[in-house]
Amino acid sequence: MKDFKVLVSEILKNNIEELSLEEIIDLIEIPPNKDMGDYAFPCFKLAKVFRKSPNMIAEELSNKIETNDEISKVINMGGYVNFFVNKSSLAKKVIENVFSQKENYGKSNFGEGKTVVIDFSSPNIAKPFHIGHIRSTVIGNSLHKIYSSQGYKTERINHLGDYGTQFGKLIVAFKKWGNKEEVEKNPIKELLKLYVMFHDEAEKCPELEDEARAWFTKLENNDKEAKDLWQWFRDESLKEFSRVYDLLDIEFDSYAGESFYSDKMDKVIEKINEKGLLKQSQGTNIVDLEDFNMPPALITKNDGSTLYMTRDLAAAIYRKETYDFEKCIYVVGSQQSLHFQQLFKVLELMGFEGNMVHTPFGMVSLEEGTMSTRKGRVVFLEDVLKQAIEKTKETMLSKNPNAQNIDEISKVVGVGAVVFQELSNSRIKDYIFSWERTLSFDGETGPYVQYTHARCCSVLRKADEEITSNINYDLLNDEDSIEVLKIIDSFNKNILNALRKNEPHIITRFVLDLAQAFNKFYHDNPILVKDLELKKARLALVSATRQTLENALALLGMKAPEKM
Repeated sequence: MKDFKVLVSEILKNNIEELSLEEIIDLIEIPPNKDMGDYAFPCFKLAKVFRKSPNMIAEELSNKIETNDEISKVINMGGYVNFFVNKSSLAKKVIENVFSQKENYGKSNFGEGKTVVIDFSSPNIAKPFHIGHIRSTVIGNSLHKIYSSQGYKTERINHLGDYGTQFGKLIVAFKKWGNKEEVEKNPIKELLKLYVMFHDEAEKCPELEDEARAWFTKLENNDKEAKDLWQWFRDESLKEFSRVYDLLDIEFDSYAGESFYSDKMDKVIEKINEKGLLKQSQGTNIVDLEDFNMPPALITKNDGSTLYMTRDLAAAIYRKETYDFEKCIYVVGSQQSLHFQQLFKVLELMGFEGNMVHTPFGMVSLEEGTMSTRKGRVVFLEDVLKQAIEKTKETMLSKNPNAQNIDEISKVVGVGAVVFQELSNSRIKDYIFSWERTLSFDGETGPYVQYTHARCCSVLRKADEEITSNINYDLLNDEDSIEVLKIIDSFNKNILNALRKNEPHIITRFVLDLAQAFNKFYHDNPILVKDLELKKARLALVSATRQTLENALALLGMKAPEKM
């Protein structure tokens, strides 16, 4: 059965030759008040075309359009043509769709045959995987799931920060003050301690910075000692990072970090030069972007060493050649916006063809101030996730000391609480990390939505009977049922909206709206009633809600527990 919005648009198209079907679909609105119908078409755009007032056009259209099995009423309301959907038809369409598609409900082949590269997470080797990294990590993972659900092939790339002058600093610090056994026991915390020590000592002894640069140049020139130390730092760091990714149930298709492109940068520099873009400035090589109101893009430093820009140019070209992507998305903080503007402009000037998208997000700070790796002031992401799991376990045991599978459910709900908190606001907003807010299970939270799913499962277990779509749909005409059905019906539209805006927050809002509407229905409408037909109809609605909640949570990278 067709989407009602498309159905309404097609009815209008039969009466409006001057607009395309796509234009009509884009103009359709949801009225602010239920009494005003289910869909509304504004006639203001047609006023110049027909040389009539919008109100007169709306009146003529509403009189022309005949009602049918799907549309029960069409009226003019102040320049809008308002459509009232047949409630039984809506219920039948939604429940039959969910029951037939099951875990595929909400999916489409919208992006079939296209590849999207998503660059996300990207922690720095030998530095803490801290709470600031969670935004890129969970936003990127959710985008992967959203794009995949619509038929796209996604390539998940963890562009590790495993190159650069900081490795020169770390090599110097390790050679002066490091202990191999201590690092192997606790890699990131020990390497962080050495990194902090380097910066403290460099303030007193600035020549340490020259030593660090010299060691990084050795690394770029494949010096064996520098390469071996660098590889060891990388391997030990990845062991720690993998524990966090396992907790979040996140995987990557590639860990090709900055170092992967070290042998590909000379070709990029040659190509920039061939295009006549490379200029010298105070001993450095740059691409002048003054004509585009941007500072110059620095390609190599005066000692010949490369920078983020050089490596990112090499990475973009390699990804296009390897994956032939339709779109390449960089899930990186908003403070890097200028870098990506420069990167995309240099690629354009080089003749590169590809849809490059920076998906920025706001910064995370601590209640006591901004995080700083150099000063060692960070909150480790693994600590946050583990504390969330412990807090969940305590809460659940206080309510039910005999709870089964407590460790498994605590992990699902605790980690879900952190993920949902991260995705529940528009990604561009800055926010202050708060233990109390992150671990709270009240209000608009992940545990609230997961509990709603568990509640649906509980009702279905108690009913203990086969749930089918062979029901009397007239029994789902009440306001509470219709509100739930309309939200379920909007699932795919919300997914496509989240995809177009690269904004997982749209899915968290959808899932909260569905949970709240269902809980109102649950409280006000007894489900396991003696009236067999009414019970069957309401159980079908519970089952459709449960499936949609599970599918929506999966797009956020969360699981849907059956018991809590």
